Amino acid sequence: MYTDIPFWLSLVFMLGGLAALAWSSDVFVDGAAAVAKALGISPFIIGMVIIGFGTSAPELCVSTMSGLSGHANLSLGNAYGSCIFNIAMILGVATLIFPLVVKPSVSYVAGPGLALISLFSMWILRDGICSRTEAIILLAAFFIILPLYCWYDQRTRGEEVENEVEKEGGGGQRKVLVPVVKLVVGLGVLIGSSHFLVWGAVDFAKFCGVSDLVIGLTIVAAGTSLPELASAVASARRGEHEFVLGNIIGSNLFNTLAVVGLATVISPLVPGPNGEPAFSHYVLSRDLPLMTALSLSIMLFGINWKHPKWPGAIQRKEAIVWLVVFVGYTLLMFYQETHG
Repeated sequence: MYTDIPFWLSLVFMLGGLAALAWSSDVFVDGAAAVAKALGISPFIIGMVIIGFGTSAPELCVSTMSGLSGHANLSLGNAYGSCIFNIAMILGVATLIFPLVVKPSVSYVAGPGLALISLFSMWILRDGICSRTEAIILLAAFFIILPLYCWYDQRTRGEEVENEVEKEGGGGQRKVLVPVVKLVVGLGVLIGSSHFLVWGAVDFAKFCGVSDLVIGLTIVAAGTSLPELASAVASARRGEHEFVLGNIIGSNLFNTLAVVGLATVISPLVPGPNGEPAFSHYVLSRDLPLMTALSLSIMLFGINWKHPKWPGAIQRKEAIVWLVVFVGYTLLMFYQETHG
């Protein structure tokens, strides 16, 4: 999947990729904000569909290629590891920069919804396999849930959307070309620079003799989540809270259902010819349970407990909880993988 490269070239890829990430994330978020304003679309939907799915393109590529090459652990580790990284690390870092305002539809619907999807994934994988039929079910769930939630979010926005469109005076569509170009160019550079960063990191990990699952859950998962991290940090600095949350929720929805589903349609997860398990048992005992808990934490941290119908806020103390959980999870994972 990633060909071996000289060590010096890995450094070039990583340094150049970091510089490109910094530039492209700003351009990407600027374009997304302008598109949402011009078309009167909920910023959360822009964050979930365009930013969330767009920045998940690396995970889709990595998991698909892993499925084709028969590396099931890398495929699942990449998808589920990215989901864990998205909440515990990316939301944690973004909230440290600026506390996030969370609207009720996210606290009461999106967070619990992601938790239910994680539990559904555990049920699908409970017998140690994932057939092509089960993979198609995952894909079908994705194509049902996505439009339903987009409709729900836009409907709850209601009059706010109408007022914004009226303020634009019907000219928003005429002004959308430049923002769309910025959005597309920013996304392209964002994904490309992330790919080079991951390439260098994976090559280094191979030299260290790290297992496929660890590479998938850490380097590849974190590396392919760099677009989400870069765009979330840029959005947080601008106070674009809905972009941050939409990005993470959309990305996790895409990873859990579409990425795993597509990779498994290509290469179903079945035991090997000598009875080898299709994937590591840690996926069910460690990774998916943590994904479920982190998804529920979005609800618990985001609810306004004094006024449940009002928007809530995720504060820096909650961000620290997420970051501590991620550090603990990473240490546990390395211990289990090196001593198991």
